[in-house]
Amino acid sequence: MRNAAGFGRRIGGSLYESVVVAALLIAVGFALLPVVTPSASGPPRLYALSPVTRLFTGAVLLAVCAAYFGWLWSEGRRTLAMKTWRLALVRTDGLPVGAERALLRFVACLSGFVLSIAAFAWLEPSGHGRWAAAALGLNYVWALVDAEGRFLQDRVAGTRLVFSP
Repeated sequence: MRNAAGFGRRIGGSLYESVVVAALLIAVGFALLPVVTPSASGPPRLYALSPVTRLFTGAVLLAVCAAYFGWLWSEGRRTLAMKTWRLALVRTDGLPVGAERALLRFVACLSGFVLSIAAFAWLEPSGHGRWAAAALGLNYVWALVDAEGRFLQDRVAGTRLVFSP
């Protein structure tokens, strides 16, 4: 059984991963521009996407992220950030993660964002919306109180990040 990766290494990998995913989503966003940009006909106005276009764009970006992580977290594959930080994602028994478990981990990773958005919607009318950002760190702060030091998404999916020299 391989050694669990340290907290600092896992946070570093997560930060690196966020940069890689941001670049991927920017590229996909540019690819979507011809599809979602309103026509130039009519009077000039501020550029605003319709609710349907925003929903479509969000769904595409979410699907791209799910495909990216579902593919690269499964069957022993690793993302660029995982390779750089020498991390591997395995099941708790040390075997490679399957696609279903990788997607479950991805959905669990989103829980902090979903909770943050819900908390903002609940707290903003009272002027305390800024406190909703605290929910963004839930998945990672969980590792500080977890008995095995795993992130919340790893606890939910039955996975762990290990050091992979």
